[in-house]
Amino acid sequence: MTQEKLAVLGGEPVIPADRIPAETYDKLFRKMVLTEEAKAAAMDVIEKGSFSFTDVTEKFQQEFAAWQGTKYAIAYCNGTMALTSAMFAIGLGEGDEIICPTKTYWGSVSQAINFGASAVFCNINDMLSMDPGDIERCITPRTKAIMVVHYFAYPADMDPIMEIAHKYGLKVIEDVSHAQGGLYKGKKLGTFGDVAAMSLMSTKSLACGELGVLVTDDRRIYERAMAFGHYERNNANYIKECDDLKDYFHIALGGAKGRANQVCTAIARDQLKHYDERSRHVREAMNYFWDQLEGLPGIRAIRVDESTGSNMAGWYEPHGAYYPDELHGLSVKRFAEAVRAENGGFCYEGGNFCLHTHPFFKKFDLTHRGKPSRIAFNDRDVREDDHLCDPSLTKYCFSAPRFNYLDREIIDLYAAGYRKVIENHMQLLESDAKEAQGGRWYGSENQ
Repeated sequence: MTQEKLAVLGGEPVIPADRIPAETYDKLFRKMVLTEEAKAAAMDVIEKGSFSFTDVTEKFQQEFAAWQGTKYAIAYCNGTMALTSAMFAIGLGEGDEIICPTKTYWGSVSQAINFGASAVFCNINDMLSMDPGDIERCITPRTKAIMVVHYFAYPADMDPIMEIAHKYGLKVIEDVSHAQGGLYKGKKLGTFGDVAAMSLMSTKSLACGELGVLVTDDRRIYERAMAFGHYERNNANYIKECDDLKDYFHIALGGAKGRANQVCTAIARDQLKHYDERSRHVREAMNYFWDQLEGLPGIRAIRVDESTGSNMAGWYEPHGAYYPDELHGLSVKRFAEAVRAENGGFCYEGGNFCLHTHPFFKKFDLTHRGKPSRIAFNDRDVREDDHLCDPSLTKYCFSAPRFNYLDREIIDLYAAGYRKVIENHMQLLESDAKEAQGGRWYGSENQ
């Protein structure tokens, strides 16, 4: 093995700043790729001034439901609003508890406090996915639902999760914001639980602007979700089975408007036509990238075995698991810094911080009751169990580039940057502060 001086220590980088032409770089990494048809559809909405209408949105919903394989789909202004509507739709209320993996974006579960419910956090496995073996530990007589997150496009292990849900009579919401169109054992993610919701914002794999979607096969859940955030469709044309809602027509029951901007749903209609094919190209490229790093010490790809019928959808935010003991204790923070120096970016440690560590879930008082909202309506303090969530695994992961298509020459370069750092990692030990950030609060200086 030839020793090479690492770029972070003054050596030559694997990928100099001018190595990849700007046009190639843009095509390879751009998240939101728009066809001329998508641009024309958006301009049609703009020229008609129909931003706040629902004609385009209704067509998108029908097309999305057919693609998803569900009876119903509702578009929202963003994924967080779609997830909030799902909580209302299943009847989440005061004193209820909802189980969620602690490693996820805050929009998966923070809004439970709006309903007087308590988030209860469970552990993840080394694929950063909800650990089914830790769910029953979290169940109490107050448990209402499980929020399953297909984090970083990795399909959660739905068979044991659904078995537990059925055993205890729990509702299941799937957060598919990272994994639109992904499969678990041949079945599409978002079709296992009672309801699913997802973001289609501009950096997602299925990128449509600022947009969210809820899907379900349950008519009552569909109607309740519609009434919660869509005042212009909270009427007899849509609400047919939920008699308890009929006194409240024409007002969004959540007190917030969830309507989608039709520029986004116009773009989304075109994006949906191309998404499966684009995702296939991304998966081909990403599997090639990780194949080049297979067997190296210290890192493992977070990916599924596609021979099982599962896949990584459009590979939103690719990550690898990191094992410092295999690299003489080198911290993932220093490892990521060294890779960035070789490749010009893309490699960061941690993903999201564990939610149970944020002060929001410790002490925030939304309604000024003099008590943290997370436990305001509960007869037990769920925060006392937060210590049972082990944050150590979340410190040991790192991000990787996401390629839009297979370009072996360029992908080989990026893989070479990771390989160079691993093969020469001993150079980094002396300068390693042994500090692990362990994650990011997105929008902060630490991201």
